[in-house]
Amino acid sequence: MSGVSISEQDVKVQHTECFIDGHWVPAKSGKTFATVNPATEKEIARVAEGDQEDVHLAAVAARKAFDEGSWSTMDARDRGRLMYLLADRMEQEIESLAALETLDNGKPYQDSLNVDLPLAIDCLRYYAGYADKIHGSTIPIRGKHFCYTRREPVGVAGQIIPWNFPILMVAWKWGPALAAGCTIVMKPAEQTPLTCLRLAQLAKEVGIPDGVINVVPGFGPTAGAAVVKHPMIDKVAFTGEHRTAQIITRESADTLKRLTFELGGKSPNVIFDDADLDSAVQGAYVGLFLNQGQCCCAGSRVFVHRSRHREFVEKLQALTEQRKVGDPFAPDTQQGPQVDLPQFEKIMSYIEKGKEQGARCVTGGTRVGDQGYFIAPTIFDEVHDDMAIAQDEIFGPVLSVLTFDDKEEIIRRANQTFYGLAAAVWTRDVALAHEFAARVRAGTVWVNCYDVFDAAAPFGGFKMSGHGRELGEEGLRAYTESKTVTVAL
Repeated sequence: MSGVSISEQDVKVQHTECFIDGHWVPAKSGKTFATVNPATEKEIARVAEGDQEDVHLAAVAARKAFDEGSWSTMDARDRGRLMYLLADRMEQEIESLAALETLDNGKPYQDSLNVDLPLAIDCLRYYAGYADKIHGSTIPIRGKHFCYTRREPVGVAGQIIPWNFPILMVAWKWGPALAAGCTIVMKPAEQTPLTCLRLAQLAKEVGIPDGVINVVPGFGPTAGAAVVKHPMIDKVAFTGEHRTAQIITRESADTLKRLTFELGGKSPNVIFDDADLDSAVQGAYVGLFLNQGQCCCAGSRVFVHRSRHREFVEKLQALTEQRKVGDPFAPDTQQGPQVDLPQFEKIMSYIEKGKEQGARCVTGGTRVGDQGYFIAPTIFDEVHDDMAIAQDEIFGPVLSVLTFDDKEEIIRRANQTFYGLAAAVWTRDVALAHEFAARVRAGTVWVNCYDVFDAAAPFGGFKMSGHGRELGEEGLRAYTESKTVTVAL
């Protein structure tokens, strides 16, 4: 596919069943559901609709692979070697995987190929290198004893991922779990199951033992709930909406599962009067419109110092109106469709709320075309903190511009949300940048940049944006237990 034009017709769907204990099997109920191309609204394929019975089979396979198989006891360096092989295989198939991702999710093929896949491959390689570096420590306790700690895998990890970065979320979840020696039961998002299923097959082909990775496609209230409640699953890692995380917390209480959540955000992107305005405009543009606005850390509240407000809005409007929306397989497309009809309708309803509540729609605010879930990139100005578009996570290409006058005011307003996932500040004042980073309650703060990610840098939220961290050493620790061993001498 490299260097040639591709389309929906060039993409092959190879796997649509449940992947359990190294085998492709239909759902026990025989049910299937459609996964739809959001650019055309046409069915791509029918996928097995797993539920409680299928999750049980996957959990049994994962439990057996952990308790009796070779994975958790394998030499750590050999686990890492298999993970490197999986990353290499993904790199060999990068174009077909990117095309499958675009078909199922709608994001531009150029983004899938040049952003999502490289980040996913890099993440797996990062954790492959960590597999033999999970260390305990020795502790000088009182008396004639030798005391040390071991870090051991938590066991069977249940993993529930969203639809906005399907293949990247697989890597974020599989990487630390596999490196630690855990086995996996994953439920991909029902909107975008195809690349996760393909990666399960690649994992088998490179030699990861049967039962280590199990994938059960299906819906949250059935398959997802079964993962949360199953007594053989030791941990649940969930990325998605905070309301779902609240349900998971309640439903997992009987088994006291370890839980990590990466949830939503309403991230403040703050531009002071001394900022490099052209850089700030570019940062605001990317920080919101990346991935059709479907990013949990999207900089959806852009606060601009009153003295630079008019100039900022004019520059951002000019840049936004050049954004090419259309066929995600076209090489010049910058923005594809929203992922599905409910998401499209939700975003359009928020655009209407913005207009009704008195915000000024500077550009966009409309559907693009009459087929597919395309929305014009939208900017609202004259937004106030109490408006719905400034309070709620829209998860679409809708940017709100607000103004501020001084440091204390903006730090207070930036924190005036129950979210705390990310924030950004644009200023040439080094002391101000560090003060802002220290005082804003967010898991990630970018200074004079936005959406900079690396597998080594922990990512997660304060407050209702989640708990625990993904990526980096902190992400690895979430898949281990600490054991203290004390020996009499």
